[in-house]
Amino acid sequence: MSRWRLGRVPRWRTRTLIIGGILFLASAGLLIAAGSTRGFTSDLLLNLGSSLVLAAVSYLIFDPIFDEARKARVQEHDRFDQAAFVDRMRETHRNIRILDTWTLLLEDRTRTRTFSAMRKALDQGATIRVLLLDPSSAAAQQRAEELVRRQIDVAAQIMDNLRQLYLFRDQLDSPEVKSRLKVCVYDASPSIQLYQWDHRALISFFPIGKVSFDVPQLEVDMASPWGQFVDRRFDELWDHQEHVRSLDRYWLLAVTLIQGSERLDTVFLPYVGTEDDVYVDGTGNLANRLAERVLHARDDQPAGSAPFGALAVWPPRRSGREAHDFDLIRLDQEHTPGPTDVLALFDGKYGNYPPARSAEVFLLRLVPR
Repeated sequence: MSRWRLGRVPRWRTRTLIIGGILFLASAGLLIAAGSTRGFTSDLLLNLGSSLVLAAVSYLIFDPIFDEARKARVQEHDRFDQAAFVDRMRETHRNIRILDTWTLLLEDRTRTRTFSAMRKALDQGATIRVLLLDPSSAAAQQRAEELVRRQIDVAAQIMDNLRQLYLFRDQLDSPEVKSRLKVCVYDASPSIQLYQWDHRALISFFPIGKVSFDVPQLEVDMASPWGQFVDRRFDELWDHQEHVRSLDRYWLLAVTLIQGSERLDTVFLPYVGTEDDVYVDGTGNLANRLAERVLHARDDQPAGSAPFGALAVWPPRRSGREAHDFDLIRLDQEHTPGPTDVLALFDGKYGNYPPARSAEVFLLRLVPR
């Protein structure tokens, strides 16, 4: 069982026992009062007390049955109702979870209402977990091929979602509130769409040629078999270290500078890359420290290389993976792709990436040793 279900079952039992106990206490009080009175009042209290005993017994027996029937009920909706889900988020006090390739909730026309509802839920103590497809993964490319007739740039949609979520989290008031907004990307094959608020959720699948918002949605209770199935799928992805990385690891790459056997300080740098090539922007963080050394490297070093290297985990997953050695190579116009092309990759990931001219940035390529 998941952590959420383990936390929910005792609350349901407690509620049933509390209500049943109140009915029993009320009936006991009426029966005791009936014994101390005479005549019509005694008969009335006796009848009321007996009726409450039957009501309490009936409630304890039948409420669990009715509750299970309510959980098993599945409602079908023609498509995803964005406005209705945003309203439900606004009323949530415990748990919001989103599992998708990318989410239309963060498009221009709905973004303001979505973030307003998220902020209200966070202020009420809710935890929000968002799990989107890794834009650089093979699964994202496959999904783009499935939507080729719709001419949707899947990677661009996901990167825009992640950029908006990062900026929104950065604007939250306190570290405690920020800690309850958790965003990750996964590189496994997408199979199920999940939009959960507390104990209810909308689920659907990913049809070929259509976005999942435009297909029928099933509204289920998370304690039902359907709910437990998608609950397990979400937890499997969320807890899988090899297939998931946090928004922080997606946004910045931790690079530890090394000189010989000595480790210098660690810096967190904007980066883009694939499984083979990694490019970091050292403007500001590294420029003052490295520029002179890179530009005046010794004659026996590769052109543009720094007199020291770096340790970094690539691909950047969760902590615990081994860091590898890299040489730092200054990116120049002779390299393919050149600074202009690499800056376009930075712009696609970070949006309006400054500065616009490659001469103003200090781009480095991490080359495995």
